[in-house]
Amino acid sequence: MSIGNSPESPEDDRNFPADDRDSIGRALQQARVAAGLTVEEVSASTRVRVPIVHAIEEDDFSRCGGDVYARGHVRTLARAVGLDPAPLVEQYDAEHGGRPSPTPAAPLFEAERIRPEPRRPNWTAAMVAAIVAVVGFVGFTMFNGTDGQAGPGAVAEGPAPVKTTAPAKPKPVKPAPRPSESAIAAVPQDKVTVKLTAVDDKSWISAKAHDGKLLFDGLLLAGESKTFQDDERIDLILGNAGPIELFVNGKKIEDSFESGQVERLSYTKGDPQAG
Repeated sequence: MSIGNSPESPEDDRNFPADDRDSIGRALQQARVAAGLTVEEVSASTRVRVPIVHAIEEDDFSRCGGDVYARGHVRTLARAVGLDPAPLVEQYDAEHGGRPSPTPAAPLFEAERIRPEPRRPNWTAAMVAAIVAVVGFVGFTMFNGTDGQAGPGAVAEGPAPVKTTAPAKPKPVKPAPRPSESAIAAVPQDKVTVKLTAVDDKSWISAKAHDGKLLFDGLLLAGESKTFQDDERIDLILGNAGPIELFVNGKKIEDSFESGQVERLSYTKGDPQAG
């Protein structure tokens, strides 16, 4: 009777299952085709340029301008083709090193305070000051003694009277008129004026007039500003809306945008907060 391994004993399968998920670009492409959309139609609805859509569907994110813009494009395209953007963004972070960790601020060092050395008394200066005081006192005494020998007819003269004039009454100052909160100054009332400033980071922006004319399409670096004007309406796309400071018709827009967030905005004439 031989002793050996039973042919029916199961093998020890320790192989981990392979990640059979589609790539981000393939998933977006298949969803687009299943939705019956062309690349041009997706580009028109998302305002993402056609070459960038093609590149992302080929898993080439080098044309996006950085991880922040790449995540924003993936999120925007996923919504356009009917996919949940969260898993795709997580997959992008897993494949490209995740979100960058914030850089720690440099430590601050308090400058060491140097105590001044105690000053020693200057005896030479004190002696000179004392001599000057004595000489001045003697001279003053002799001068007064000479003036005291005046004749009997001398009359002591008092100080001359000083003419006093009543101070002029100050003219009342009219208070300056307070500007109305809804007033819009320094911008034409018959046009819509939009000013964008990248405060502390760069952002890709696109601006179009009411007739579809492209006013600007490019990157706004930190510290740069752009102003656009049209007779009826201005349409905006902010690729990285977080660092953008926005003024519409002379009034600051207080909306809080997040970094990496893509915003599509339209503004017309008048007060932008009036709806």
